[in-house]
Amino acid sequence: MSVRAPMHKTSAHPGHLLIASSEKDADLYYATKFIAPDPFVFVKAHGKSYILVSDLEIDRAKKQAAVDGVFSTSKLAAEYKQTHRKPCDFIDLVLYFLKRLHVASVLVPGNFPVQYYIPLRHAGLQIQYKNGLFFETRLIKDRTEIRAITQALRATEKAAHEAIATLKHSVIRKKKLYFKGKLLTSEALKKIIHRRLLEEGCMGEHTIVSCGQHAIDPHDQGSGPLYAHQPIIMDIFPRSQTTLYYADFTRTVVRGKAPSELKKIYAAVKQGQDLAFKMIRHGIASRKVHAAIQARFTQLGFNTGIKDGRMQGFFHSTGHGLGLDIHEPPRVSVGEDILKAGQVVTVEPGLYYKGVGGVRLEDVVVVTKKGCVNLTRFPRQLEI
Repeated sequence: MSVRAPMHKTSAHPGHLLIASSEKDADLYYATKFIAPDPFVFVKAHGKSYILVSDLEIDRAKKQAAVDGVFSTSKLAAEYKQTHRKPCDFIDLVLYFLKRLHVASVLVPGNFPVQYYIPLRHAGLQIQYKNGLFFETRLIKDRTEIRAITQALRATEKAAHEAIATLKHSVIRKKKLYFKGKLLTSEALKKIIHRRLLEEGCMGEHTIVSCGQHAIDPHDQGSGPLYAHQPIIMDIFPRSQTTLYYADFTRTVVRGKAPSELKKIYAAVKQGQDLAFKMIRHGIASRKVHAAIQARFTQLGFNTGIKDGRMQGFFHSTGHGLGLDIHEPPRVSVGEDILKAGQVVTVEPGLYYKGVGGVRLEDVVVVTKKGCVNLTRFPRQLEI
């Protein structure tokens, strides 16, 4: 029995075409709510959506995918062979399905694989592409998405709590930290964090545990021994293995006594974050939030610029959108983004100075009509 794709009149509007692994491609997962490690085809046309999957995934896709139709690639290939009296390759199959839908032109994402783009163009398919988020609705999170991000945050906070408990119970010997008789390193603390994240259903990657001078570089993941009386930045941004939504979280702590200059820097960063919490609301230009924090830091005596051959001060954005990607629009920075109710953004100001170290604090908030709601519950405390 052949599998007949729906028939429609040709539309002036292009169909949507994605070919990717939904495990890695946030737009495809958003469109289908179906997690698959291997690439599959998604088509949206005439107000309905369809996916083409292998027999390996067909039964699971029929149960889980939030689309109007699920089709087996092997059955479609058999139908093609019967109709055309010859076997088909993957490109033939995609074109055949689009023809059945009377789709002559498609819109694809900017990262659409060139291995598909070129032969589809050569076969006569009209293709337009769109950079950035393929589905604009991803900008505004619904309750289910906010709940998924919150759940990932709770898992992250549990991992952070275990990491800080480890630091609290560490022993100081010649300024180095030891835990249960062993030298405590950045790598060891990251293992503790990652293990707890796995227990909570999340996967941590590229987690930052940077100490002392490593913390001057915001994206230095950290390595080697952890030291007392120096800043330790922990930046944890795992992905839920169930929902695929991310959390993002940063705290800066000191095991022992923080130097007076570091305490001043920490207080300034905390002020900057609090200022953002007060300013963020629907309709505000994100650059105003960012500029206000920069101005506050300068007012407090913490300037930004090149010193001793490197950038120091506050030289990254205040925040970014968060969801199925760790970095999504909007940016809370110098750009033209206007914040809107329902967007989820990070608030993560930081200051970094050679000879002192770095401080960064990061929470996640939901933008509302009158302000913002902080989803992060973890306390901010420098000395532990």
